[in-house]
Amino acid sequence: MDVSEATGAASALTSLAVALGCGLLMGIERERRKSVGPDARPVMAGMRSFALASLTGASAAFLNSQVLLAVGAAFIGLLSVVAYAYDRSDAPGITTEIALFMAYLIGVLSVHQPMLASGLTVAVTGLLAARESLHQFARDWLRPGEIQGGLILAALALLVMPLVPDRPLWGPVLNPQLVLRLLVVLLMIQSLAHLGRRLLQARQAVALSAVASGFVSSTATIGSLGMELRAGQIPVRLQAGAALLSCVGTTTQILVIGATVQPAWIVPLWLPALAGSTVAAVWGGWMVWRYAVVNTGETASAKAPDTELFRLRDAALIVLLLTAIQAGVHGLRLWLGDAGVMVGTLVAALADIHAVAAALLTIGVPGSNEATNIVRALGAAMLLHAFSKSTVAWASGGWRYALALAPGLFAHTLAFVGVLALMVI
Repeated sequence: MDVSEATGAASALTSLAVALGCGLLMGIERERRKSVGPDARPVMAGMRSFALASLTGASAAFLNSQVLLAVGAAFIGLLSVVAYAYDRSDAPGITTEIALFMAYLIGVLSVHQPMLASGLTVAVTGLLAARESLHQFARDWLRPGEIQGGLILAALALLVMPLVPDRPLWGPVLNPQLVLRLLVVLLMIQSLAHLGRRLLQARQAVALSAVASGFVSSTATIGSLGMELRAGQIPVRLQAGAALLSCVGTTTQILVIGATVQPAWIVPLWLPALAGSTVAAVWGGWMVWRYAVVNTGETASAKAPDTELFRLRDAALIVLLLTAIQAGVHGLRLWLGDAGVMVGTLVAALADIHAVAAALLTIGVPGSNEATNIVRALGAAMLLHAFSKSTVAWASGGWRYALALAPGLFAHTLAFVGVLALMVI
């Protein structure tokens, strides 16, 4: 036997071993299903059947016959149909039948892509073993509003977004694909924050709720918390801490928006975003943890009502605002040059800093001639926006609320602006 024959034999043995191992792994899980659990019942195939199905697929692949592969697949499919037809249980399922057919395909794949076959086997076996957890998650944990939101988000991301044109309609702005991508990103952030609140404990949920609201509008969150402060007997520093936690969303979302509208900015923005978010999270978290009422130990999802996974209307309004300010700043730049950019930036910063960031970061990339002016304009806008938030805090919750919030608010802003200036200028 020469070297090439020995290498081929070793490769064949490896593929057969992978196929056998994959079939046995899936078969062991199905074998246990026969006798373990309150709903244990006979299944059509166990450990030996799955191992043989996988080895059959590998053997057919080695013979390199498309006809034989098709016959093997048809045979496994016929066995599954017959087994399902003779199943006399109260609630017959087709999971084992599909899994057996999958074992055959994995056997075929073991000859061509053994690593992929192994990974796929682990994923399939994990799905089979997580039956009870998945059923409980779908039946008991998910709320109807969350299911509806998940379907909408999936439709936007998988069906609508690929069909939308990916080209700017006016200079570097008004790109329909980018507008929809921003909407999907905002909805995903809201969805993750919503699910996080369901999983965390009550006092932790207070903090995460403030952070999640900051991804929608930190300014609106500060105003809402201030109005709650006027309406009830709530510690000032607790509300100020929650308001400061909402600012985590401000700097984090600047990074997310920057990576979406101009991916080259993700490198110089990640450290400033981390610095600003860390200051807001540590300072605000300390205030919330110190003044929050001790929780009862119940999870936030224990008695959770049927709430929406995200607020589509709010996210759509934010995206429209981002797009409008992008177009406005671009128009002022064409009309007045750099002075127009600064004027448009400062005016827009009074309303929304994320729109300002989206408008500025489309002007140029790091290292370009415009980069220094972009950073200066963004820094000035951040400081003006912090002053605007402090004014909103004073107007909504009084001077004590504004005084408790302002030091952490400006510290978080200066951390972002300072690190960004050191990295770019």
